[in-house]
Amino acid sequence: MTLPESRAVADQLNRECFCVTLDRDALGSALQNEAGDAAFFEGFIQSRPHLFSHAPVFLPKADGEAMQAIVRAIEAAARLPMYQQAALSWAPAIAGTDHGPIGAFMGYDFHPTPDGPKLIEINTNAGGAFLNAFLAQAQIACCAEVEQGLARQSVSQFEDRVIDMFEAEWRHQAKTDALQRIAIVDDAPQDQYLYPEFVLAQRLFERRGYQAVIADPAELRFECDVLQAGGVPIDVVYNRLVDFALDDPRHTALRTAYAGGAVVVTPNPHNHALFSDKRNLTLLSDRETLRSWGLDALAVAALAGVPHAVNVTRDNAEALWRERKGLFFKPASGHASKAVYRGDKLTKGVWESIRKGAYIAQDFAPPGERTIKVDGERVQRKVDVRLYTYAGEPLLAAARLYQGQTTNFRTPGGGFAPVFFI
Repeated sequence: MTLPESRAVADQLNRECFCVTLDRDALGSALQNEAGDAAFFEGFIQSRPHLFSHAPVFLPKADGEAMQAIVRAIEAAARLPMYQQAALSWAPAIAGTDHGPIGAFMGYDFHPTPDGPKLIEINTNAGGAFLNAFLAQAQIACCAEVEQGLARQSVSQFEDRVIDMFEAEWRHQAKTDALQRIAIVDDAPQDQYLYPEFVLAQRLFERRGYQAVIADPAELRFECDVLQAGGVPIDVVYNRLVDFALDDPRHTALRTAYAGGAVVVTPNPHNHALFSDKRNLTLLSDRETLRSWGLDALAVAALAGVPHAVNVTRDNAEALWRERKGLFFKPASGHASKAVYRGDKLTKGVWESIRKGAYIAQDFAPPGERTIKVDGERVQRKVDVRLYTYAGEPLLAAARLYQGQTTNFRTPGGGFAPVFFI
């Protein structure tokens, strides 16, 4: 099947396929078995009714290949000395030290468009991978296209790859003894919307022979050059914080241990500085500069999938205001779609805040669309696709269905959805 043919099929399925592929009973059973808690599904999943969508998203296989090419091109660019110099020039001082880890669970977010996938942002603490691994396994093949997609998106080796990833991060920091203890760290973890996957991660680590805890960073202690949780030494921190520079006073123990190389933190401030600061999109979309810095021609060509972005400055603010209807404005250090604005929705008051803050203006790439049924009625949902990766290689792909300006987990019929490449 040619790309135009597969795109036409995928578009038709996204408009007209109303199959419910999610086997919720199978998902609940698998999650409860994994968590070792009969009440896990009811307590943590059913109480989040918009966490999982019942409908899959269809994309051409070529779009998946294009996403992978963009990811590899970005990671190649991030290894260039001139790129690193530019990215670290606006990063906090703590990000300047590279202890070796390259960042677990990188997340690359794309909008599928008729011209191919467009990269919207990069996340160094991308959530949802553990949940999506189970979601992908709990699908019913309701048609040939879904059967084909299930065959291609096997996640049977997901857990092995997760363990390999954390072991690799341990070794990247020149650790030669055995990895023993992992802490999954976030502020008030039990209050986080994605707390269920912290439990799944902990169970996986424990089943593979590691000691694992879920910890609030305020509970950590750094004593005798050892980071501790509940008096137990920690080897690796799986970092889910959105305090990317570890500046919060509650994170002092973690910051001190990380800065001195006493603990492996992944992802860490250096990873965030090279990839996830939104200002880096101004570098990654400047293909001529990247070419002059030594990026090879194939990688430069792949980065056509990164919409053009510029920093908002005093000098270009007036022009950007005039062109705002075709732009999306994002804070440099933002996360979870906070304080982002479509240009055509801007008020003068918000614009003044943008002008005074550290913002980028990115060419607007509209999200994809999926028609689903909610209570028997056809409704449109927006679509973005997240590619979870490690060392530039894909771990898992998942979509998010939503309504509104940005992704959320408050939309009826929305939430995480499997991606079937056809």
